[in-house]
Amino acid sequence: MGQAGSMFDHVNAYFDRGTVGGRWPAGLLDVIKACNSVYRFAFPFKRRDGRFETITAWRVEHSHHKMPTKGGVRVAPFVDEDEVKGLAALMTYKCAIVDVPYGGAKGAIQIDPRGYDLDELERITRRYTHELIKKNFIGPGIDVPAPDYGSGEREMAWMVDTYLAHHPGALDGLASVTGKPIAEGGLRGRREATGRGLYFALREACGVTEDMQALGLTPGLDGKRLIVQGLGNVGYHAALFCHEAGARIVAIVEQDGVIAHPDGLDPAAVAVHRREHGSIRDFPGATTLAEPAAGLELECDVLIPAAVENVLTADNAPRIKARVILEGANGPTTPDAETVFRARRTLVIPDIYANAGGVTVSYFEWLKNLSHVRFGRLEKRLEEADEARFVRALESLTGQRLSDEDRRQLVHGADEQDIVNSGLEETMVVAYHAMREAYRQAPELGDLRAAAFRMAIDKIARAYLELGVYP
Repeated sequence: MGQAGSMFDHVNAYFDRGTVGGRWPAGLLDVIKACNSVYRFAFPFKRRDGRFETITAWRVEHSHHKMPTKGGVRVAPFVDEDEVKGLAALMTYKCAIVDVPYGGAKGAIQIDPRGYDLDELERITRRYTHELIKKNFIGPGIDVPAPDYGSGEREMAWMVDTYLAHHPGALDGLASVTGKPIAEGGLRGRREATGRGLYFALREACGVTEDMQALGLTPGLDGKRLIVQGLGNVGYHAALFCHEAGARIVAIVEQDGVIAHPDGLDPAAVAVHRREHGSIRDFPGATTLAEPAAGLELECDVLIPAAVENVLTADNAPRIKARVILEGANGPTTPDAETVFRARRTLVIPDIYANAGGVTVSYFEWLKNLSHVRFGRLEKRLEEADEARFVRALESLTGQRLSDEDRRQLVHGADEQDIVNSGLEETMVVAYHAMREAYRQAPELGDLRAAAFRMAIDKIARAYLELGVYP
């Protein structure tokens, strides 16, 4: 199933669609498309039982038009070099769309983490970091890794600790990695950032009356029927925030099956069930389907593929019933599938915008590490004092005293979580409407994805011209 060609090929095919109209010379476009640095390496690893293995790994820096470069570290047995290059390229365009000042990068370790114990995973992660340090592929102003499929806060803590061990006294050393635990310089709100960003993206899309009416849908998120593929960190939080906003999660698709309920599922309750039973299957009150692929084809208004790439293909696209596709994963739609969706006027909210919440909040974490101060620490009490004076003045003028709960809600200075969520919301809202306007101004592009690539290409091309890299 699926379409021939690597993920990097697919990204470049989308890139070419964004160049319709000939706004930039071909040579400059070739500069933007090329991966600037590809570091492939292998190192020996001794297992606990004494066996030796050779671990293959990569770090790809796609674009140096902005520094540092930024991107996650994927830990998976199926990853290959073309996939890493494609993901790094997506990061370049994604950062440009949401105005995060990074070039794109990506890393990978080609192992199945489920086959290693905790000590072995730590030693592999630290050795990977050591190899990046040797070749100057990591650093606050050079290249900043983050979590991705198969890695998380734990691995980022190992990476930053290894970096600091090699750079004693580095004042900005914590900024060499993002997605860290809070105690290691991490940021409140980073864990759920990608899912929250997906919620903001869908809310904005569903809030445009003209676009919803064209799809035969009512405006707003309330009551929308959603199918979520993948209940990992991204899919879970996207489902949770949409559920809290009134959407109905009518099906959840996982590797071992599908659960569905027409009245909607509570993502938090499903997550508890999975922790207790090791699977989402047989969730109380829900219908269980054995075949995951069938779950994507159920009736719904919105489909959120939030697992891995290439799940929507030319084979299954004609059977997808969703009128809106919100891409939580990187590259879930092949170019051939998108041709089908474009012909049917399905609204595809593309990955290079939709899942940018993670890198946006990683940027905030990086800024926090560089400034060495928690967001809200300097101004929170001052804001609360100003708001308390306003409330007292209001009570004096009206002669009425507010309840303790009303007072608590009004007299609240923004803390780190509030500031992070506010910054993420502002980023996603502004970028969505800029992308939609780019499409409205150039309908010949065909869809939002091409418009998003057009936006990114324009910004990167101008950056290269300003740098004097291209005459």
